[in-house]
Amino acid sequence: MEVKMSKFANIVKCVVKEGHEQDYLDACRNFVLSEGQEQAYTIQTGDREFFFFGLWESEESLVKSRPEMISNLDTIRDYLEEISPELGVTDPHSGNVVIAWD
Repeated sequence: MEVKMSKFANIVKCVVKEGHEQDYLDACRNFVLSEGQEQAYTIQTGDREFFFFGLWESEESLVKSRPEMISNLDTIRDYLEEISPELGVTDPHSGNVVIAWD
């Protein structure tokens, strides 16, 4: 199904320090949906590799929520390994949703 209205999504990769997986998950459970955020998921793809996925009403709603997202990141930053000197502890991406399946 093609998306008829403009949706926006973000995905953020992180690697949790060994022994802090439960701390990370507990902290993530305290996050709440931001204004304009329709859905959010934390996905585990490896022993210590996680992705956050968020679906937004629009790019503008994501941009307005960046200070809140940075505040959330600050609560988990100590649990994360540096991915690279260029990226720091997260590898974020965002863009328009172009196809969605029901």
